[in-house]
Amino acid sequence: MLRYKVDVLKELKDAGYNPGKIRREVLLSESTMSAIRRGVIVRPDSLDKLCGLLGCQPGMLIEWVPDKKYDKKDE
Repeated sequence: MLRYKVDVLKELKDAGYNPGKIRREVLLSESTMSAIRRGVIVRPDSLDKLCGLLGCQPGMLIEWVPDKKYDKKDE
């Protein structure tokens, strides 16, 4: 499963993008912000925007960790 490696909202805040500024400047949609709050991985275009705002690579924000459906021991 994919999951965030970092607290994306904290990273945005540290970079000067508080929720008010994000809304005013329409940098990310409300649905994207809501997904981030819930820990849901956002769509590629939103991930692209996040990387642009934070000046980072996608791998700095998300990682893949195996879950039970990939556990070979259960076969």
